[in-house]
Amino acid sequence: MSKCCGNINEDAFKPDDPCNPPSHGCTGTNANTNNTADCPVTWFGNMIQNCYDYATDAKSKGKHIVGIMCEYTPRELIMAAGGIPVCLCGGSAEMIPPAEEYLPANLCPLIKSTYGYHVKKANPFLEMSELIVAETTCDGKKKMYELMSLTRNVHVLELPQKPDDEDAMSHWVSQLRDLKAKLEELFNIEITDEKIRQAIRTMNKERQLRRELAELMKSESPALTGRQLLDYKSIISGICADFQQYSKAIDMYKSKKIQSSETSPVRVLLTGVPVVHGAERVLDIIESSNGLVVAMDNCTGLKPILEDVDENADDPIVALAQKYFNLPCSVMTKNDRRMEVLRQMAQDYKPDCIIELIWQACITYDVESYLVKKLAEDELGIPYLRIETDYSPSDSARIGLRVEALFETVRERSTCK
Repeated sequence: MSKCCGNINEDAFKPDDPCNPPSHGCTGTNANTNNTADCPVTWFGNMIQNCYDYATDAKSKGKHIVGIMCEYTPRELIMAAGGIPVCLCGGSAEMIPPAEEYLPANLCPLIKSTYGYHVKKANPFLEMSELIVAETTCDGKKKMYELMSLTRNVHVLELPQKPDDEDAMSHWVSQLRDLKAKLEELFNIEITDEKIRQAIRTMNKERQLRRELAELMKSESPALTGRQLLDYKSIISGICADFQQYSKAIDMYKSKKIQSSETSPVRVLLTGVPVVHGAERVLDIIESSNGLVVAMDNCTGLKPILEDVDENADDPIVALAQKYFNLPCSVMTKNDRRMEVLRQMAQDYKPDCIIELIWQACITYDVESYLVKKLAEDELGIPYLRIETDYSPSDSARIGLRVEALFETVRERSTCK
């Protein structure tokens, strides 16, 4: 179990350490996790252990663990079924060799790492999951799901990839209704509209708190780094103790005094593939080179929290479909929504440059990088850098040199103004 993106101490679990839920009506198995910390930095630094304790406690009380593979899966449906949604995306380089016994070596490292955990049975969250909900966001994932489904219960959501088609939304709504029926059958439970609305309220609150924390990066001198902001998320949604710590973090950074620095960091908008837990290497390189990632538009950044779900919609399934289908993933054609989001982020967060991160063999993001480069240089008038890599640290020095060269260009442009 210690190989699951962090060290897990099974002996540390103490279910009798309750954390009172905040007044905003957060729901979940209960509001308790162990090792409640006054400091949110400490709390989220222990995120994997917190989630393990939470999931273990939930399962012991008869709750169902449901693994998800992408942001397109509405966590609200799982929560309405009394389930615990947990993200299973792999971020460990150690899990890639076992996966390559079954998968091509030139496949995306996120896919391989995720499958490596499956092969080695090294992720306790995956082992606890009674169902895995997967989405057709790329061909590599789709075929990996087929192999995984040989021994695990996998439900695939077919995502329409032409968002402007007349039947795209109706097809997506039908896919979510199928997922609802699957959850009801598997867990022998009725998912009522009110249960869905309660889950929507919980997830809206989580999104609002994370947005408020992210918006602190709009400041000319933010009180936290992009790396710190990235750590303020959980692989399990709807944990009340997390909500409390989000609020503490917001208050802490709002009141923090910023010490002046002779050299201001280069403000970076990081776009592209998700930066999952354990695969933060490129972000670390950027910020160790006196860069500051003020915004990330990817699935582990702002993309999934930009919008909320209508809590008062007549049909909550339709409301969920509308929110999640609006995610600007590169699988969509055309993906104009992504360019709109990048334009707005550039206006709000005022980056000095855009860096695009592409995992090896992520074809859709790789092709789309042409449009992002054109947007950055021709429309926004800021430098752009494309970085293609995998989970191996072998190219870290080369990436560092390229980042430093980009930052030098930014500084020269600033001097010439």
